[in-house]
Amino acid sequence: MYSKEAHVKNQVGLHARPATYFIQKANEFKSSIWVEKDERRANAKSLLGVLSLGIVGDTAIKVIADGPDETAAVDGLYALVENGFDENTAS
Repeated sequence: MYSKEAHVKNQVGLHARPATYFIQKANEFKSSIWVEKDERRANAKSLLGVLSLGIVGDTAIKVIADGPDETAAVDGLYALVENGFDENTAS
């Protein structure tokens, strides 16, 4: 099991669009992946689960993975969160 704490920097947090990016990225990996906020945990591959955490901007979350590619999964999702879900690059 591998985990890392990330800081959600974008203003609105994990609303529908960034949550979708997060889930798509999570589904690239074979490992079981969870996202945790305030001791509540949700499946990182589930849109409803991620949205149910109510992750707003300027919030710390923990990304946790367990499986054959756990390190790559956590590091990839961590980078996505830390880069603000690349929302500023969309035109």
